Amino acid sequence: MSNSPYVLVLYYSRFGATQKMADYIARGVESISGISARLRTVPPVHTLISEPTPQVPTSGAPYCELEDLVGCAGLAFGSPTRFGNMAAPLKHFWDNTSSIWLSGGLINKPAGVFTSTSSLHGGQEMTLISMMIPLLHHGMMILGLPYSEPELLSTVSGGTPYGPSHLAGVKSDLAITDAEKNLCLALGKRLGLISLKLK
Repeated sequence: MSNSPYVLVLYYSRFGATQKMADYIARGVESISGISARLRTVPPVHTLISEPTPQVPTSGAPYCELEDLVGCAGLAFGSPTRFGNMAAPLKHFWDNTSSIWLSGGLINKPAGVFTSTSSLHGGQEMTLISMMIPLLHHGMMILGLPYSEPELLSTVSGGTPYGPSHLAGVKSDLAITDAEKNLCLALGKRLGLISLKLK
């Protein structure tokens, strides 16, 4: 594995919107020379213990290992909205990072958050803020989006100063708007720049 710095883009996506946002954020990271993006996801959480999870996803990004998290120079963390909170698979992942917390492995690393939700007022901002909590406990530095990003003032869909968001619609069939895309790219670029400077 290369020793070059990377931003870990860690997400869970059920219907594909959060994954598309992750792809745009990764593109923003890689617009900065000298740093790359590493896309990773987490397996779903099953209520039935008898339902096995494949060791390797059938499509999309590989599952995140703790080493991916420890080795990152920065983190972009994305989840669909679940009643104003992150999805259970991501909460399950963070619940298993005690060893990293004990070693201080994420202290002073920059992080940003992003989300997708089915309704415009369906908890986008609350989800983003609640996603910051484990990152703050790990000592990470939270990056949002400054209002120098013009889409924050013009968007009629997703987009917040706490991080990019997407309005997916009740049927999860709304495409990512240009404003939402540009805010994803902006967060990736900002994470790439600051991660590289701090590295």
